[in-house]
Amino acid sequence: MTSTIDLVADLGEGFGAYTIGDDSELLEIVSSANIACGFHAGDPDIMAATVAECVRRGVGIGAHPSFPDLRGFGRRDMGLSASEVQNDVLYQLGALNGFAAFHGTKVTHLAPHGRLGNLVAVRADYAQAVADAAARVDNELIVVAQDGELATAARKAGLDVAIVGIVDRAYQEDGTLLPRSQSGAVLHDPTEIVDRTLRMVVDGKIRCATGDDINIDVDTLLLHGDNPGAVELARQIRSELISAGVRIAPLAEVMDAKRKAA
Repeated sequence: MTSTIDLVADLGEGFGAYTIGDDSELLEIVSSANIACGFHAGDPDIMAATVAECVRRGVGIGAHPSFPDLRGFGRRDMGLSASEVQNDVLYQLGALNGFAAFHGTKVTHLAPHGRLGNLVAVRADYAQAVADAAARVDNELIVVAQDGELATAARKAGLDVAIVGIVDRAYQEDGTLLPRSQSGAVLHDPTEIVDRTLRMVVDGKIRCATGDDINIDVDTLLLHGDNPGAVELARQIRSELISAGVRIAPLAEVMDAKRKAA
């Protein structure tokens, strides 16, 4: 079904002396990066270094804004108003834009992180806030989202939307992720993850938590690198996709090809 796909990982998620995941190894695998912007992780030094390394390796750069929840890694609902969400996204996007400009490049996509990413799929007010922020800062930004409210709001705002497939998370019948609080929400069997990823990309199908198949048309695959064995799994996914005839390319290139084919 999909002949070209972007591989993206969440990068720059350390803070100060602390590191999470192996960014250097992941940058050998991915074609794009979601870079933490300081609210759930990341700091100016980490942001600068991550952007510079992405530029050196030809990896696409995306902003990964979150709730201001450094202690909880952006995984908690902060009870913010839509205007607060919009201002927080503008603040984080602006910060990453500064580093990108300094290094002679630009931010090509925006992908909300953690609990914010979950809520923008189902809360129209949050979705509108994020879409408006992205569109008014740069109407060429690609919004990375699951099917849902953010994808709808971004399209209405005139933005390209890249649907993300999350390879190690269980899906519900409506296309949203099974909450982490429920059993089976996170998948751990490498063989199962690789098989379902190939099926997602090649066949446009994914088996949801109920055991039923749902249709899914993904533009980018989110690979994680912050747990044991994750980098090797990401490397295996890339290898199996290429063996299946799928081309790996940065998100901007994937979306450009999609527009030309439409």
